[in-house]
Amino acid sequence: MKKLFVAIMMLLGLAGTASAKEKVVAPPPAPVSSIPAPEPDNILVLDLSTGGQVRIQLRPDKAPGHIERIKLLTRAGFYDGVIFHRVIEGFMAQTGDPQGTGEGGSPLPDLKAEFNDLPHLRGALSMARTSAPDSANSQFFIVFSPTLRLDGKYTVLGRVMSGMQYVDAIERGEPPLNPAKIVHAWIGGDGPDAPRVPLPQVSAKLEEPAATPQP
Repeated sequence: MKKLFVAIMMLLGLAGTASAKEKVVAPPPAPVSSIPAPEPDNILVLDLSTGGQVRIQLRPDKAPGHIERIKLLTRAGFYDGVIFHRVIEGFMAQTGDPQGTGEGGSPLPDLKAEFNDLPHLRGALSMARTSAPDSANSQFFIVFSPTLRLDGKYTVLGRVMSGMQYVDAIERGEPPLNPAKIVHAWIGGDGPDAPRVPLPQVSAKLEEPAATPQP
C-alpha cells in the first residue's frame, strides 16, 4: 500500500498625494478575519514524549466535521501512544496512525473534505489524506514552517497556541529511528482524567492510504 502523505499575499498600499489645500485622510483599516476566542472544548492537548504539553486551538467554524472526528478519537483514547511516523525538517511532523507505518487509520469512515481559508503557517494542524479529496480519516500533521502551497488542498483544523518547542523537538525521519509519540491526548474542557468514550461500531475503513504533500 502507498503510504499516507500530507502530499502572504503581499499587502499593497497605495500612496496618494494631496495638495496643500487638501485634507489628508488616513485610509480605513483593512478588514481582519475574526478568530474566535479559544474555548476549553475546542482545545486539543497533546502530552508529547519530547517533554512537554502542546495546546492547539481547534476551529470548528472552519472544519466542523473534522473537529468532530478529532474529538471522537481523542475522547476514545485513540491517539494515546501513537508515534510521529513521518517527520521532515522544515516541513511537518505527521502522526495519527496506530500502526505507525503511515498506512493505517481509524475504524470510522473517511471524511468529506472541508478545505478552507486557514493557511498552512508554522504551527498549523492539518489532516493527511490520499490523492482523493474526501479521504482524511485519523492522521494529521503539524507544520514546522509556512507551506502555503498546501492551502486549499488539505483541511486545516487549527493552530498551536503553546508548546511548539515540543513539536520542534520531535525526531526527524521517515520513520525516525527513535520516534516521538503522543503520550496522552485530551480535550481541554474534559481534562486529562476524563473517562474514555468508545468509538461507534462501524465497519468502514480506509480503502486507500492517504497521501502527504512532498516538501
